[in-house]
Amino acid sequence: MTRAYNFSAGPAGLPTDVLRQAQAEFLDFHGIGASIMEVSHRGKAFMAVFEQAEADLRELLAIPNNYKVLFVQGGATLQFAQVPMNLLGGRSADFIVTGTWSQKAYREAAKYGTARLLATTEEGGAFRRLPEVDSLAFDPKAAYLHLCTNETIHGIEAHEDYETRLTERLSRLAPGVPLVADMSSHILSRPLQVSRYGLIYFGAQKNVGPAGVTIVIVREDLIGHAAPTTPTLLDYRNLVADTSMINTPPTFAIYMAGLVFSRLKEKGGTAAMAEINRKKAKLLYAAIDGSDGFYRNAVDLACRSNMNVPFNLPDAELEARFVKDAEAAGLIGLKGHKSVGGIRASIYNAVSLEAVETLVKFMADFRSRNFR
Repeated sequence: MTRAYNFSAGPAGLPTDVLRQAQAEFLDFHGIGASIMEVSHRGKAFMAVFEQAEADLRELLAIPNNYKVLFVQGGATLQFAQVPMNLLGGRSADFIVTGTWSQKAYREAAKYGTARLLATTEEGGAFRRLPEVDSLAFDPKAAYLHLCTNETIHGIEAHEDYETRLTERLSRLAPGVPLVADMSSHILSRPLQVSRYGLIYFGAQKNVGPAGVTIVIVREDLIGHAAPTTPTLLDYRNLVADTSMINTPPTFAIYMAGLVFSRLKEKGGTAAMAEINRKKAKLLYAAIDGSDGFYRNAVDLACRSNMNVPFNLPDAELEARFVKDAEAAGLIGLKGHKSVGGIRASIYNAVSLEAVETLVKFMADFRSRNFR
């Protein structure tokens, strides 16, 4: 069997060695005579998996002891509502909108209280950049500031230098206002200073594992302030009290995430991934920028994502042919999001340098056959 090179934005490809281990353990997990999917989530076998997964994630991200890690359901999209339910407390929250997902978070939060649009970079229906940090006028009384640190659809990333400048300005002008971040599409792709944030959330189906589990990392002082109308299942305090098991968690998705965490540790952690991810992104962007305009990426250079690389060809007909020919060549998942069209190569941790090199070669060949 030949596996394709998978550039899907999510659900995304998983490390082959992780899939092989899951395959080997699928019918009989460590001699218990059953799959990990078939046993109690409170039993000894699964609790060991759960605890190890959390411990490995804490190690990978150097999560401080005063932060809780929750394994929940509903995707990052549910957090658009769950965060304001737990954190707003009758106040207002600031939102930086740099793409589809931060825009959805802003609109959803407005259903539960006051959401203030601090900044948006939408221009002509498109997003191409992050706002200038020095232009941001924070509300010092805000319950929190929300940011999506990597916009999957538009390919815009807040890199470490931007995060540093943003958090420094926030602490200076609005001390005490926690930063909340949706990191769904670049978590674990590079080192992260968790203490800069009050709350971080991310869906698993990009860099962590299969769809089904969402992870929330939340500072302890932000727990216990949910609105009285918050459903029991959505109150962070209840989730903490029941160790994420207020109901049956997505056990297989957590098991798979644990395997990914373990492999990532073996490969050198987030620092090692950051190095190879930079190489992959540099190679792909060079192919786009060096194509004499045949391939075009409209994102400002400083904001280009190392995980999601959208680009366009001269017309929609060529883009459709590109996707079709790529699939025939064993390169799948390259069709852009339905809301923006075009092409998108998502080069998450599980996408090898070899895969990107193969894509770049295909792009050169396709251009030579279709350049006008």
